[in-house]
Amino acid sequence: MTLNYAKRMDNIKASEIRELLKLTQKPEVISFAGGLPAPELFPIEELKRISKEVLEENGTAALQYGPTEGYGPLREKIAERMAKVHVDISPNDILVTSGSQQGLDFSAKIFINPGDIIICESPSYLGAINAFKAYEPKFIEIETDDEGMIMEELEEALKNNDNVKFIYVIPDFQNPSGKTWSTDRRKRLVELANRYNIAIVEDNPYGELRFEGEILPAVKHYDTEGRVIFLGTFSKIFCPGLRLGWVVADKEVLNKFIMVKQGADLQSSTISQMEVAKFLETYDIEKHIEKIKDVYRKRRDLMMKTMEEEFPKEVKFTYPNGGLFTWVVLPENINARELAVKALENNVAFVPGGSFFPNGGNENTFRMNYSNMDEERIVEGVKRLGVAIKEMMGDTIKETI
Repeated sequence: MTLNYAKRMDNIKASEIRELLKLTQKPEVISFAGGLPAPELFPIEELKRISKEVLEENGTAALQYGPTEGYGPLREKIAERMAKVHVDISPNDILVTSGSQQGLDFSAKIFINPGDIIICESPSYLGAINAFKAYEPKFIEIETDDEGMIMEELEEALKNNDNVKFIYVIPDFQNPSGKTWSTDRRKRLVELANRYNIAIVEDNPYGELRFEGEILPAVKHYDTEGRVIFLGTFSKIFCPGLRLGWVVADKEVLNKFIMVKQGADLQSSTISQMEVAKFLETYDIEKHIEKIKDVYRKRRDLMMKTMEEEFPKEVKFTYPNGGLFTWVVLPENINARELAVKALENNVAFVPGGSFFPNGGNENTFRMNYSNMDEERIVEGVKRLGVAIKEMMGDTIKETI
């Protein structure tokens, strides 16, 4: 059977991460591949009690349709939480989404016509790239350093391209690099967006998972003209299976998101929204986040230490101050996709880095996650990976002799 699909399907491919995760379901595989939270930190017993209370106290409403914008008490709690990233808003500035991934899809749906340009960091989040590609944009990648996107390159791109629709950024513990933008770069980004009349999509799944220092103001904090669209989520600080995120935007922009959501799924899960709101009312979410940070900080430190000991000195990697990932750069003659095959033979998984570059290249890079595996498996997995890297480097040297 041959069906006549839309042309956009030519640009949509299975997520490399999701496909790789299928291969890592075997218990013997040590996986550094997915951006998965540690499952042992999920508040299962608390959620059992919360779910029972929600159904007993307000069961008919929990199982009924609700407003597209989201459950009122949850939006109030989100507005309060936004103060942590120095953004002062009301519940009316918030749309609850089915995970922040839905916010990414809606962003492209609202702004992008085929051939329009999205500017992003190089590398950038693979899930966003895949969501955007359905709407047939072109991508301009901007190099980053330890302070974030290089503003001179960004300004040059804005100056030389007329149909840039938005700039997509992950300023805090970026996926995949783990880097964090300085406050100066955040301010400069808004200044340039104002000058060239461009929207900014600020993706912030990891901002509250800072291991050292103070949480930095969001890019949205510096927004003077209502052009920054902020995407948040409960997936990394609570439970990803609930699929709850949110969009914060200026009224005119938010109305576009609301209309698109009405056509997509009408609303996010009523019962999930009520459960999260009840949890935030009943329990100390800050204490829960501190517990997550303590575990992830320990795992990051252990991964960094073991990589320093086991990886060849020619291999470079980032040292993130929070979040879930470190970014590894191999010598240019080593292909990370080939390394991934070799590592999987030894039951270790990671995500090759080429897919994080929408325009291709950079096949000597890969992403490592430290949040999901326990300490023993982190050490063993990094050791196995170190052996595989050394073997590949040795084979490459032999080939050149």
